[in-house]
Amino acid sequence: MKKAQNTEIMAHKISAGFSSMSLFKGVPAPRLLSMEQRSEIREVPAGHVFFELGETGKKLFLLEKGCVQTFRNLGERKLIISELAAPEIFGEIGCIGKCIYHCSAQATEPSRVGIVAQKEFEALLNEYPQVTRRLLDLVGQRFVHVLLDLEGMSFRPLLPRLAGLLLEKAEGDVIRNMTHKELAEHLRVYRESATTVLGELRKAGIIAIERKQIRILDRPRLERASRE
Repeated sequence: MKKAQNTEIMAHKISAGFSSMSLFKGVPAPRLLSMEQRSEIREVPAGHVFFELGETGKKLFLLEKGCVQTFRNLGERKLIISELAAPEIFGEIGCIGKCIYHCSAQATEPSRVGIVAQKEFEALLNEYPQVTRRLLDLVGQRFVHVLLDLEGMSFRPLLPRLAGLLLEKAEGDVIRNMTHKELAEHLRVYRESATTVLGELRKAGIIAIERKQIRILDRPRLERASRE
């Protein structure tokens, strides 16, 4: 009974971020606490860059609060790979294989992040094979996500892709604080292309373009457009 109580107390000492990561499901609370005590917890502002393309990775990042965007820069263009919301992990590629980051990662809002050293993470993987399996599943899922995005970019017209993005980003019927450039970065196209299609949707009476926001005027037609 006393041992169970001690385990419960130990669990409460672990930050909500570490214990909420599905990657660590089944890892005993004392082991998670040990890893957390050897890790760094950092509060960062929006715009903070965690790592950049081509850097050697020695850390795993645990996003406990906030949002992080991973991306690649191609000249003046920005290729967005993913947008991650807490709780989530990122930088995992920097801890396996050649340990080279294939993208950059930046906080898009004030965030709290746990930073685990590669050696500490490797020790955990050796102790708990189920964590290794989940990590491989995660890497596979993210790879498939990139492939599906590439397929959509290559074979789907821009209008349905933009319509789908507007629906995804809408809060109610309003898309706030997304510029034409940011929409284009999500769609991996030039800003001028995104602006042209937005103009077509506006002329059709489906959306209204206002200052610092886009308003959906006809959701059923926008949903139909996203399926074309």
